[in-house]
Amino acid sequence: MTDADANKKVVTEFIDRLFSRGDLAAVDEYLSEEFVNHDPPFGVSADREGMRSAASGFRAAFPDWHSELHLLIAENDLVAEVFTASGTHRGEMMGVAPTRRELSVQGINVFRLRGGRITERWGRLDDLGFLRQLGLAPAVGA
Repeated sequence: MTDADANKKVVTEFIDRLFSRGDLAAVDEYLSEEFVNHDPPFGVSADREGMRSAASGFRAAFPDWHSELHLLIAENDLVAEVFTASGTHRGEMMGVAPTRRELSVQGINVFRLRGGRITERWGRLDDLGFLRQLGLAPAVGA
């Protein structure tokens, strides 16, 4: 297995365990102590605990939250993924009571790995689209 293949495996296992299965221990196993999230979602801190907090919040509001991988590319110590994450809104999220609707967010993540652990993350999520689905931002054309 090449380093790029090994890095892809680490990233896919991390995403599956943390976001699709809600295993918060994945943070300790896959993220280095020095992990930096350059684009933390929804105001969480930029460290490992911020990633754990984001996953915990999403799992509480969307117990079936899961990520569908569309594209995974690795080169040297970087792995990029294009994905759609979705789940059924069954708990409060950002002050919005459960709607029981399925919500989704598309995104791109780039991870840097060293020694088999994730050290950095850069990402872009469709935050506006997600806020619209929650009813916290006006729909297009409204």
